[in-house]
Amino acid sequence: MCDYSLQNVRSRPAKVGDKLITHYFGTGTRGFAAQEDCNLAVCVLPGTELAFAKNVAYTWPGYFRQKTKTLNHRTAIFRQINKSHSFTHHDALEFPDGEIITLTQLDEGQEATVLQLPAQPTTAAEAEAQKRIVCVG
Repeated sequence: MCDYSLQNVRSRPAKVGDKLITHYFGTGTRGFAAQEDCNLAVCVLPGTELAFAKNVAYTWPGYFRQKTKTLNHRTAIFRQINKSHSFTHHDALEFPDGEIITLTQLDEGQEATVLQLPAQPTTAAEAEAQKRIVCVG
C-alpha cells in the first residue's frame, strides 16, 4: 500500500527481490522508492518482509528538536496502522521486538530489499484472518 499522501505520485507494486530506498517525495511523507528511479513509489502490501542494508535509523520528535535514533534491527514487516483515522500516516514497519515506526519517520536514503510478500488469501475467511488492525499512539 502507499500512504494517502503518495496517491498522486507515480507508483508500482513491490516484488520479491526489489531493491528499495527510503525517499521523501515532496508530498509531506517518506516512503519506499525504486532504487533505479527515486520518483517511482513502490507500494508494499501489509505483511511484506523487508531486510535493510544497515540498522534502521529514524527521526523522533523531541521537546526542543528532533532526535535521530537507530534500532538494533535490520528486518521488519510492513504494516498498516491507525486505519480508522483519516489523514494520518498509515504505513509502518514492525520490528522483531514489536516496536512499530511509521514509514515517514525513517531517515531518507536507507536501502531495503523485499524478502517475501504476504500469502494471498483464497477465501473470505482467510482474508479476514489476515487483517491486522494496529492502533498506535
